[in-house]
Amino acid sequence: MKPPCTFDPHRRGFLRSLVGGSALFPGLVSQLLAEDAARSGAGDPLSPRPTHFAPKAKRVIFLYMSGGVSHVDSWDPKPKLFADAGKTIAVDEFQGRKGDFKMFAKRPQWDFRRHGRCGTEVSSLFPHLAGCVDDLCVVRSLKSDHTNHYEATLGLHTGSFTFARPSLGSWVSYGLGTENRNLPSYVVIAPKTPYAGGQVWASDFLPGAHQGTLVVPGAEPVANLRRRVATSRLQELELAALAKLNQRHLAPRAADPLLSARMKSFETAFGMQMELPDVFDLSRESDATHALYGLERGSTQGFAWQCLVARRLAERGVRFVELIDVGSSDNWDAHGDMLTHTPLAKNVDQPIAGLLQDLKQRGLLDDTLVVWTTEFGRTPFNESAGHKGREHHHWVFSSWLAGAGVKPGTVYGESDDYGIHVGRNPVHLHDFHATILHLMGLDHERLTYRHTGRDYRLTDVAGDVVRGLLA
Repeated sequence: MKPPCTFDPHRRGFLRSLVGGSALFPGLVSQLLAEDAARSGAGDPLSPRPTHFAPKAKRVIFLYMSGGVSHVDSWDPKPKLFADAGKTIAVDEFQGRKGDFKMFAKRPQWDFRRHGRCGTEVSSLFPHLAGCVDDLCVVRSLKSDHTNHYEATLGLHTGSFTFARPSLGSWVSYGLGTENRNLPSYVVIAPKTPYAGGQVWASDFLPGAHQGTLVVPGAEPVANLRRRVATSRLQELELAALAKLNQRHLAPRAADPLLSARMKSFETAFGMQMELPDVFDLSRESDATHALYGLERGSTQGFAWQCLVARRLAERGVRFVELIDVGSSDNWDAHGDMLTHTPLAKNVDQPIAGLLQDLKQRGLLDDTLVVWTTEFGRTPFNESAGHKGREHHHWVFSSWLAGAGVKPGTVYGESDDYGIHVGRNPVHLHDFHATILHLMGLDHERLTYRHTGRDYRLTDVAGDVVRGLLA
C-alpha cells in the first residue's frame, strides 16, 4: 500500500517529490537540492556560502553621498554648458511635472581639468580624488526612476522605488554569509538618519541576521557594547544558560524566522563585544595613516573616521560596509546655492582618497570593491538665469567604482551636451546593482528569495551586467 501523499510547498520538498515520482533529470535535481541546502547555510544564516562563479571582490565599501551631488559640477564636464550659460533650454518635465518648460542653462560652479595618466576630467570640487582617477571607473550615464529623495534613496539601496525591499547590503550578506562570525556581515556607518530611514539597511523579508548594523560616529559608536558583568567567563556562563533556554523555546517554534534571527543576533552581539572595541581603537594606527585620511588623532567624528573604520572592518572580513556622509538635512540638496557643495566635498574628498590609497598599499583594493554614488544628480538648468542653485535630476547622473574587477582609469557612458539626458551607454540602477553582485560572484537572476508566493530579487525583473565596466 502506498503511503499517503503530502504536499510540501517549499522548493526542497517540491524537488524531492519530483525525484520520488520520476527518474528524469536526476543529476539536475540533485544539483538543485545541493545548491539549495548550501544556500540555506545549514541552519546558520551567516555561514559562508558558495558563489555562483569565481568572484572578483570579497567585500564592498559603499560610499553614499546623501542629497544629490551635481554631476555637471563634479564628474561630468560639459564645455557647452559653460559656453551657453544663460541661454534658454526647452524641457518637457520639471521636478516630476509634465509640460513645456523654458529653462535657462546654468554654468557649472567649478572648472574641470584632466588628471592622472588616463586623463579623466574632474572638477576642482574634488582635488584629492582627482589624484586617484587612474584607479577609478567613472560612470557618467547612470539613471534612476524617481526625482524625490525618499523614493530615489530607497531605489538606490533596494532596487524598489515604491515598496520596502531588502537592501543591497542585505542581499550580499544573504548570498555570501560572513567571513568573521564575531562581526556583522553588513555594517552601516552614518552620523544621522538618511532619507528613507532604516529601510536603507533593512533586510525586510530576508532573515533578520542580514540587516545592517548601525554604527554612529562618536564616543559610543555602538550602544551597549561594553559587557555589564564582572568577567568574560561569567558572561559566557550566562550566555550558555540563555542559549539552552532559547533552544528549548525554539523547538516547538522552529518555523519562526524572527525568533531564530533574534537568537543568532545574541551570538553576533557577544562576538561584537569581543572584537568591535578593537576595530574602533585607532590608537595603534600610525601618524602617517591619520594624516593620509586627514583625521586628527583621538577624533571619533567626521567622514575621515568613518573611512578609516571601514578599512579596519574590511580587513576583518565584513562583507558590506556602507558609509553615509550626512543625513536627510544639511546635505548635497543644493536648491538655494551650489556653494553648499564646498564644505560637503571637503568633508569627504581627502578621506575617500586616503581610503583608496590605504587599501591599495595594503593589497586590499585587489579584492575590495569601492562604490561612490548619490541618489541622483542636479539639473543643468533652472527657472531663472541668475538662480544660484540646482534642482533634482534623475535622468542622468554620475558615480564611480574602483578596485576588484573594475576597469581602472576609464570613463563609461556619457550624457548629452548639456548633461540633461543620457547620450550613450545608459546604466539603470538595476544594471548598477547587477554589476556589483556580479563582481561579488553572484548572478542577480539566481540570487532570489521566495516570499508571499513569488521569487524576489534585488533587480526585480530587469538589469544587465555592464560588461564595459569590467576589467
